[in-house]
Amino acid sequence: MLSPTSTDVIRATLPVVGAAIGEITPLFYGRMFAAHPELLRDTFNRGNQQAGDQPKALASSIARYATMLVDPATPEPAEMLSRIAHKHASLGVREDQYEIVHTHLFAAIVEVLGDAVTPEVAAAWDEVYWHMARDLIAIERGLYAGAGVDPEHVFRDLVVVERVQESPDTVSFVLADVDGAPLPEAQPGQYVSVGVRLSDGARQIRQYSLVRFGGAEWAITVKAVPARTGADGTEIPEGEVSNFLHRNVFEGDMLQVSPPFGDLILDDSENPLVLISAGIGTTPMIGMLHHLRLSGSSRPVTVLHADRSPSRHALRRDLKELVATIDGATLVRWYEDLGTRVPRADLAAGLVDLEAVSVPTDAQVYLCGPLPFMESVHAGLVAKGVAGDAIRYEVFGPDKWLVG
Repeated sequence: MLSPTSTDVIRATLPVVGAAIGEITPLFYGRMFAAHPELLRDTFNRGNQQAGDQPKALASSIARYATMLVDPATPEPAEMLSRIAHKHASLGVREDQYEIVHTHLFAAIVEVLGDAVTPEVAAAWDEVYWHMARDLIAIERGLYAGAGVDPEHVFRDLVVVERVQESPDTVSFVLADVDGAPLPEAQPGQYVSVGVRLSDGARQIRQYSLVRFGGAEWAITVKAVPARTGADGTEIPEGEVSNFLHRNVFEGDMLQVSPPFGDLILDDSENPLVLISAGIGTTPMIGMLHHLRLSGSSRPVTVLHADRSPSRHALRRDLKELVATIDGATLVRWYEDLGTRVPRADLAAGLVDLEAVSVPTDAQVYLCGPLPFMESVHAGLVAKGVAGDAIRYEVFGPDKWLVG
C-alpha cells in the first residue's frame, strides 16, 4: 500500500493528473520512442500507436490503479494486471524496461503539469508507478517460469505445415516444430504471439488466439485488417502483420512464435456456458469448443455468433460441426446480410438479439468481438440478470473498454 503521505497527495492530485493523463501518455510515448526507437520498431504495435489506442489504454490503467490505491471501495484491478502481464510476457518485456518507461513517463508528467509537480507530488506518483510495476513484474516472472522461458528467449521457430483460406479475408495457419516434437500445452482461450520481419526491417509482433492446440500442432486464424478511418478522421493504414502473413507466408515457411499466454481461460465449473462472438472474435471460442469436445464435457453450452454474411464468416463450418458434436450445445447465428437464406430459430438476419435466446443467470459467459458489440452485449447480459463478474472478455488490441 501507499504511505499515508503519498495517499493524501494522490487523493488530492488524482483529478488533475487524471484529467491530463490523455495528454501525458501520447507525449510519453513520443519521448520514449525518440530515445529508444527500437521499442517502436521491434516491440510495440505501430498500428495501435498511430491509431492512439495504446496511449488511451495506458491512461486508463494508470488512473484505475491509482484510484484503487487511495479508495478502499475500488476493487483491486487483478484482472487488469493479469491481462497486461500476459501481454507483456507474450512480447518478452524485460524488468529493466520498466525503468525506461518510468524515466519518460515522469518527464512527460512534468512537461504537462509544470509547477504543479512539486517534489511531494512527484514522490507520490513515483510510488504509484513502482507499486504497479512491481505487481506486474511479479506476475510476469511467474508467467515466464511457468512457460519455461526467459524474456530474451520467448520466441521459437515453428514451420507452417498447412495454410487454409477460411473466408475472403481470413486464413488459418497450422504450425509445428521443425522436428515434429510436441508443442507446449495451452489452455482453451489462450493466444500466441507471432513475430515477423517486415520489408522496412521492423520486427512487429501480434497476438492470435489458438483455434486448435494439443500434441504436435497449433492452429491460428488471421484476419487481414484493412486500412480504415479512425473516429477522429485519422487515416489508419492496413494491419502490418496480418497482411504480411496473408501475402507472404505459405506451407514450409517459418514463423517466430511465443508460448501460449492469455488469461481468458475456460473455467472448469459445471455452470451453464455461453460463448458470444462477432467476426474474428470467434477464434477463442473455437479453441474452447475443441477443448469441450475432446474432454467430453456435459455442461450446457449456448453459442451465439454474429457476422456480416455467411460467406465472410471465418471458421463457419468448424463452428457448426463442433457444436453438433457436443452434447447439450446449441448454436444461434445472426448475419447482417442473410442473402437468400430463410430465417429460422437458429439463423436470423441482423445483429445479436439477446431477447431471442435464453441466457441462464448462473451462466459463465465468454465474450469476444469489436468493442461496440461487446459493450452492447455486456449491457444486455447484465440486464438479463447475469452477474458482471461472470462475464469474461477478450479484446483484440489495447484494452480501453473495461479497464477504466
